[in-house]
Amino acid sequence: MTPKLEAQDIRLDYFQPRTNTRLTALAGVNLQVMDGEFVSIVGPSGCGKTTFLSVVDGLITASAGRILVEGKVVTKPGPDRAVVFQDASLLPWRTVLGNVVYGLECIGTSKREAQTRAAHFIDMVGLAGFENHYPHELSGGMQQRVNLARALVMDPKILLMDEPFASLDAQTREAMQEELLRIWAKAGKTVLFVTHQIDEAIYLSDRVAVFSGRPGKVKEIITVSIERPRALGLKRDARFHAIEDRIWSLIDDDTDRSRHA
Repeated sequence: MTPKLEAQDIRLDYFQPRTNTRLTALAGVNLQVMDGEFVSIVGPSGCGKTTFLSVVDGLITASAGRILVEGKVVTKPGPDRAVVFQDASLLPWRTVLGNVVYGLECIGTSKREAQTRAAHFIDMVGLAGFENHYPHELSGGMQQRVNLARALVMDPKILLMDEPFASLDAQTREAMQEELLRIWAKAGKTVLFVTHQIDEAIYLSDRVAVFSGRPGKVKEIITVSIERPRALGLKRDARFHAIEDRIWSLIDDDTDRSRHA
Protein backbone atom coordinates (compact mmCIF):
# COMPACT_ATOMS: atom_id res chain seq x y z
CA MET A 1 0.00 0.00 0.00
CA THR A 2 1.37 3.44 -0.97
CA PRO A 3 1.76 5.74 2.06
CA LYS A 4 -0.32 8.91 2.02
CA LEU A 5 2.81 10.81 3.01
CA GLU A 6 6.43 9.69 2.86
CA ALA A 7 9.66 11.45 3.80
CA GLN A 8 12.68 9.81 2.21
CA ASP A 9 16.07 10.65 3.75
CA ILE A 10 15.30 14.35 4.25
CA ARG A 11 18.39 16.43 4.96
CA LEU A 12 18.45 20.17 5.54
CA ASP A 13 21.60 22.29 5.82
CA TYR A 14 21.74 26.00 6.57
CA PHE A 15 24.72 28.10 5.57
CA GLN A 16 25.66 30.65 8.25
CA PRO A 17 27.56 33.48 6.52
CA ARG A 18 28.67 35.21 9.75
CA THR A 19 30.65 32.16 10.86
CA ASN A 20 31.14 30.73 7.35
CA THR A 21 29.85 27.38 8.62
CA ARG A 22 27.09 24.99 7.67
CA LEU A 23 24.47 23.92 10.23
CA THR A 24 22.67 20.63 9.69
CA ALA A 25 19.10 20.90 11.00
CA LEU A 26 17.77 17.57 9.67
CA ALA A 27 19.97 14.57 8.96
CA GLY A 28 18.16 11.83 7.08
CA VAL A 29 14.52 11.89 8.24
CA ASN A 30 12.56 8.86 7.07
CA LEU A 31 8.86 8.64 7.91
CA GLN A 32 5.72 7.11 6.43
CA VAL A 33 2.15 8.13 7.28
CA MET A 34 -0.67 5.96 5.98
CA ASP A 35 -4.10 7.11 4.76
CA GLY A 36 -6.29 8.26 7.66
CA GLU A 37 -3.49 7.85 10.21
CA PHE A 38 -2.73 10.32 13.01
CA VAL A 39 1.04 10.57 13.59
CA SER A 40 2.71 12.97 16.02
CA ILE A 41 6.31 14.16 16.19
CA VAL A 42 7.99 14.87 19.52
CA GLY A 43 11.60 15.48 20.49
CA PRO A 44 14.00 17.77 22.34
CA SER A 45 13.68 21.52 21.86
CA GLY A 46 15.44 22.65 18.68
CA CYS A 47 15.47 19.19 17.07
CA GLY A 48 13.84 20.39 13.84
CA LYS A 49 10.21 19.28 14.27
CA THR A 50 8.67 22.49 12.91
CA THR A 51 11.38 22.77 10.26
CA PHE A 52 10.51 19.28 9.05
CA LEU A 53 6.82 20.21 8.88
CA SER A 54 7.77 23.20 6.71
CA VAL A 55 9.69 20.86 4.37
CA VAL A 56 6.62 18.59 4.15
CA ASP A 57 4.46 21.60 3.29
CA GLY A 58 6.93 22.71 0.62
CA LEU A 59 7.73 26.04 2.32
CA ILE A 60 11.38 24.99 2.73
CA THR A 61 13.31 23.01 0.13
CA ALA A 62 15.32 20.11 1.53
CA SER A 63 19.05 19.94 0.80
CA ALA A 64 18.64 16.25 0.01
CA GLY A 65 15.90 13.61 -0.03
CA ARG A 66 12.29 14.04 -1.06
CA ILE A 67 8.73 14.28 0.22
CA LEU A 68 6.02 12.23 -1.49
CA VAL A 69 2.24 12.67 -1.22
CA GLU A 70 0.45 9.63 -2.64
CA GLY A 71 3.66 8.74 -4.45
CA LYS A 72 4.10 12.16 -6.09
CA VAL A 73 7.10 14.36 -5.29
CA VAL A 74 6.36 17.60 -3.42
CA THR A 75 8.15 20.65 -4.84
CA LYS A 76 6.09 23.50 -3.36
CA PRO A 77 3.03 24.19 -1.18
CA GLY A 78 -0.19 22.82 -2.63
CA PRO A 79 -3.90 22.26 -1.93
CA ASP A 80 -3.22 18.62 -0.98
CA ARG A 81 -1.67 19.88 2.29
CA ALA A 82 -3.11 22.37 4.78
CA VAL A 83 -1.25 23.77 7.80
CA VAL A 84 -2.78 24.66 11.16
CA PHE A 85 -0.31 26.84 13.06
CA GLN A 86 -0.03 27.68 16.76
CA ASP A 87 -1.35 31.18 16.08
CA ALA A 88 -4.85 31.13 14.58
CA SER A 89 -3.93 34.21 12.44
CA LEU A 90 -7.55 34.97 11.56
CA LEU A 91 -8.40 38.03 9.49
CA PRO A 92 -9.77 40.41 12.17
CA TRP A 93 -12.09 42.26 9.77
CA ARG A 94 -13.80 39.04 8.68
CA THR A 95 -16.42 37.06 10.56
CA VAL A 96 -16.07 33.34 11.35
CA LEU A 97 -17.85 32.54 8.07
CA GLY A 98 -15.74 35.09 6.21
CA ASN A 99 -12.51 33.56 7.49
CA VAL A 100 -13.55 30.00 6.65
CA VAL A 101 -14.64 30.83 3.08
CA TYR A 102 -11.55 32.95 2.36
CA GLY A 103 -9.45 30.13 0.86
CA LEU A 104 -12.36 28.99 -1.31
CA GLU A 105 -12.82 32.54 -2.59
CA CYS A 106 -9.14 32.62 -3.56
CA ILE A 107 -9.54 29.57 -5.81
CA GLY A 108 -12.74 30.87 -7.43
CA THR A 109 -15.35 28.68 -5.74
CA SER A 110 -18.86 30.07 -6.21
CA LYS A 111 -20.26 32.02 -3.27
CA ARG A 112 -23.12 29.57 -2.75
CA GLU A 113 -20.89 26.47 -2.74
CA ALA A 114 -18.27 28.17 -0.54
CA GLN A 115 -20.85 29.15 2.07
CA THR A 116 -22.45 25.68 2.03
CA ARG A 117 -19.08 23.98 2.52
CA ALA A 118 -18.02 26.48 5.18
CA ALA A 119 -21.27 25.99 7.12
CA HIS A 120 -20.66 22.23 7.16
CA PHE A 121 -17.19 22.58 8.70
CA ILE A 122 -18.19 25.37 11.08
CA ASP A 123 -20.81 22.96 12.41
CA MET A 124 -18.26 20.13 12.52
CA VAL A 125 -15.90 22.12 14.76
CA GLY A 126 -18.76 23.06 17.08
CA LEU A 127 -19.21 26.72 16.11
CA ALA A 128 -22.71 26.67 14.61
CA GLY A 129 -24.38 29.90 15.70
CA PHE A 130 -21.11 31.86 15.72
CA GLU A 131 -20.88 32.39 11.94
CA ASN A 132 -21.28 36.16 12.23
CA HIS A 133 -18.93 36.69 15.17
CA TYR A 134 -15.58 38.41 14.68
CA PRO A 135 -12.28 36.91 15.97
CA HIS A 136 -12.02 39.39 18.88
CA GLU A 137 -15.39 38.12 20.13
CA LEU A 138 -14.10 34.53 20.40
CA SER A 139 -12.00 32.73 23.01
CA GLY A 140 -8.59 31.30 22.07
CA GLY A 141 -10.04 27.80 21.77
CA MET A 142 -12.84 29.02 19.52
CA GLN A 143 -10.36 30.87 17.32
CA GLN A 144 -8.41 27.64 16.84
CA ARG A 145 -11.64 25.87 15.88
CA VAL A 146 -12.10 28.50 13.15
CA ASN A 147 -8.49 27.91 12.10
CA LEU A 148 -9.19 24.17 11.85
CA ALA A 149 -12.43 24.70 9.88
CA ARG A 150 -10.55 27.02 7.51
CA ALA A 151 -8.05 24.23 6.80
CA LEU A 152 -10.64 21.43 6.50
CA VAL A 153 -12.91 23.35 4.11
CA MET A 154 -10.14 23.18 1.48
CA ASP A 155 -10.41 19.36 1.60
CA PRO A 156 -6.64 18.70 1.88
CA LYS A 157 -5.31 15.17 1.68
CA ILE A 158 -3.06 15.82 4.66
CA LEU A 159 -3.48 18.11 7.66
CA LEU A 160 -0.20 19.44 9.07
CA MET A 161 -0.57 20.76 12.62
CA ASP A 162 2.22 22.72 14.31
CA GLU A 163 1.65 23.05 18.08
CA PRO A 164 -1.94 24.21 17.47
CA PHE A 165 -2.89 24.23 21.15
CA ALA A 166 0.34 25.61 22.65
CA SER A 167 -1.07 29.07 23.37
CA LEU A 168 -4.16 27.76 25.17
CA ASP A 169 -4.54 27.31 28.92
CA ALA A 170 -4.24 23.73 30.22
CA GLN A 171 -7.97 23.11 30.62
CA THR A 172 -8.88 24.47 27.17
CA ARG A 173 -5.98 22.54 25.65
CA GLU A 174 -7.29 19.23 26.98
CA ALA A 175 -10.80 20.03 25.78
CA MET A 176 -9.42 20.84 22.32
CA GLN A 177 -7.48 17.56 22.20
CA GLU A 178 -10.71 15.64 22.80
CA GLU A 179 -12.49 17.82 20.24
CA LEU A 180 -9.74 17.28 17.65
CA LEU A 181 -10.12 13.50 17.92
CA ARG A 182 -13.87 13.83 17.32
CA ILE A 183 -13.30 16.07 14.28
CA TRP A 184 -10.51 13.83 12.94
CA ALA A 185 -12.72 10.72 13.18
CA LYS A 186 -15.55 12.54 11.39
CA ALA A 187 -13.43 14.19 8.67
CA GLY A 188 -11.26 11.11 8.02
CA LYS A 189 -8.11 13.14 7.35
CA THR A 190 -4.47 12.06 7.51
CA VAL A 191 -2.73 14.14 10.21
CA LEU A 192 0.92 14.93 10.96
CA PHE A 193 1.02 16.73 14.31
CA VAL A 194 3.99 18.46 15.98
CA THR A 195 3.94 18.99 19.76
CA HIS A 196 6.22 19.42 22.77
CA GLN A 197 3.63 17.70 24.99
CA ILE A 198 4.29 13.96 25.27
CA ASP A 199 0.89 13.18 26.77
CA GLU A 200 -0.85 15.13 23.99
CA ALA A 201 1.03 13.14 21.33
CA ILE A 202 0.13 9.78 22.91
CA TYR A 203 -3.51 10.66 23.50
CA LEU A 204 -4.08 11.81 19.93
CA SER A 205 -1.93 9.47 17.88
CA ASP A 206 -1.79 6.07 16.25
CA ARG A 207 2.02 6.37 16.28
CA VAL A 208 4.51 8.82 17.77
CA ALA A 209 7.77 9.59 15.95
CA VAL A 210 10.50 10.56 18.43
CA PHE A 211 13.10 12.87 16.90
CA SER A 212 16.71 12.90 18.06
CA GLY A 213 18.45 16.08 19.18
CA ARG A 214 19.87 18.30 16.41
CA PRO A 215 20.50 17.31 13.74
CA GLY A 216 17.01 15.87 13.79
CA LYS A 217 16.10 12.42 12.53
CA VAL A 218 13.60 9.77 13.56
CA LYS A 219 15.12 8.00 16.55
CA GLU A 220 12.23 5.62 17.13
CA ILE A 221 8.55 5.25 16.22
CA ILE A 222 6.26 4.21 19.07
CA THR A 223 2.92 2.58 18.25
CA VAL A 224 0.07 3.62 20.57
CA SER A 225 -1.84 0.34 20.82
CA ILE A 226 -4.75 1.77 22.78
CA GLU A 227 -8.26 1.41 21.44
CA ARG A 228 -10.36 4.30 20.16
CA PRO A 229 -12.47 6.29 20.92
CA ARG A 230 -10.35 7.68 23.75
CA ALA A 231 -11.57 9.66 26.75
CA LEU A 232 -9.27 12.10 28.54
CA GLY A 233 -9.26 9.74 31.54
CA LEU A 234 -7.02 7.49 29.44
CA LYS A 235 -4.09 9.68 30.54
CA ARG A 236 -4.30 8.03 33.98
CA ASP A 237 -4.15 4.49 32.51
CA ALA A 238 -1.09 2.31 33.23
CA ARG A 239 -0.68 1.55 29.49
CA PHE A 240 -0.58 5.27 28.78
CA HIS A 241 2.08 5.86 31.44
CA ALA A 242 4.21 3.01 30.10
CA ILE A 243 4.31 4.65 26.63
CA GLU A 244 4.96 8.05 28.22
CA ASP A 245 7.91 6.66 30.20
CA ARG A 246 9.35 5.06 27.07
CA ILE A 247 9.20 8.30 25.08
CA TRP A 248 10.62 10.38 27.93
CA SER A 249 13.54 7.96 28.27
CA LEU A 250 14.35 8.39 24.56
CA ILE A 251 14.26 12.19 24.84
CA ASP A 252 16.14 12.30 28.16
CA ASP A 253 18.86 10.08 26.70
CA ASP A 254 19.41 12.62 23.90
CA THR A 255 19.30 15.58 26.30
CA ASP A 256 21.91 13.97 28.56
CA ARG A 257 24.18 13.22 25.62
CA SER A 258 24.07 16.80 24.33
CA ARG A 259 24.74 18.11 27.86
CA HIS A 260 27.91 16.04 28.14
CA ALA A 261 29.10 16.49 24.56
